[in-house]
Amino acid sequence: MDAAQKSAPEQVFDWLDAEATRRADAGLTRKLRPRPASSTELDLAGNDYLGLARDKRVAGAAAAAALRWGAGATGSRLVTGSTEVHAELEHELARFCGFQAALVFSSGFTANLGAVTALSGADSAIVTDKYIHASLIEGCRLSRAGIAAVAHSDVAAVKHALATRRTERALMVTDSVFSVDGDLAPLNDLSGVCREHGAALLVDDAHGFGVLGDGGRGAVHDAGLAGAPDVVMTVTLSKSLGAQGGAVLGSRRVIKHLVDTARSFIFDTGLAPASAAAALAALGVLKAEPDLPGKVLANATRLSEQLADAGFRVSRPDAAVVSVQAPSADDAVSWAAGCAEQGVRVGCFRPPSVPDGISRLRLTARADLSESDVDTAVKVISASAPPRAATS
Repeated sequence: MDAAQKSAPEQVFDWLDAEATRRADAGLTRKLRPRPASSTELDLAGNDYLGLARDKRVAGAAAAAALRWGAGATGSRLVTGSTEVHAELEHELARFCGFQAALVFSSGFTANLGAVTALSGADSAIVTDKYIHASLIEGCRLSRAGIAAVAHSDVAAVKHALATRRTERALMVTDSVFSVDGDLAPLNDLSGVCREHGAALLVDDAHGFGVLGDGGRGAVHDAGLAGAPDVVMTVTLSKSLGAQGGAVLGSRRVIKHLVDTARSFIFDTGLAPASAAAALAALGVLKAEPDLPGKVLANATRLSEQLADAGFRVSRPDAAVVSVQAPSADDAVSWAAGCAEQGVRVGCFRPPSVPDGISRLRLTARADLSESDVDTAVKVISASAPPRAATS
């Protein structure tokens, strides 16, 4: 007994070794790969859709804000972490996207956690598309609500779930553009069903904001739902705006409710002022250059069409995301590594990141890609493809 107690500390996490072996056997091992400050690689893996992360206007605004406000927010936004920059960013985001108000969080993940949990609860029902982002899934798990996850983009299934719920309050949760294949949710149909059954609609527009809609105002705006009293929109500031953070947009009473009740807002250190300033500057660039979203869409279409012509199983993009199916998880990893060796960085999505269990290369188009960049990417992806990746 004494010997067992002495050896216990070294054995407590022995189960981690078995789990690591299981993941390795399934091809699901993940590694951190720090990138250099500058690189000659063609980046089709990041989410810098408008090419603004390194824009001097954006980076310069971040540097100036850091010198003025300091490196961090210093506390929760309800204590010391809220600045004039945060308030201005919220005002400009709401005005640009067509909502009454906005609330900035430290990340898109915490924005989704806060929105889902604060707008639901044990006495409500949540209906979700089964392909929603992990941050929304975690929000649903923490909500204590009754949850129905229905088939992907199945409006009839959403209608049935709302019609048969046992609670008065209900929230329908969906991505606008789904992060795996880049397909667009049927927002108008979903809104109609929600209104028919007295439910609110929460849309994560992370991959639509800055790419879709008039001047990049997002998929919610494009669907004519911006500013609707029963619609809430979340965005991330780290994709089209090239910065960091997230935000929830909605009516003033919704945003006031989040300030009072969203735990991922109340108990989290505020977004660094430098990141808020960078996002604000990027939003200014988007307003000044409304042709940027169209360039993203054109490059995504070009990528998809050329890869399809090369015989690959490729998604038809509704926004910036293009996915190419791989034969297996191991093939996806080796394919992505082969592309990197030839100077093209692509994303590699495997279970559990892909809800349908099909591993993929995930490519993200940017506004600053040239036709030559797209041609190079297609050549490298084709040359690095594993057997059985192409269908013809």
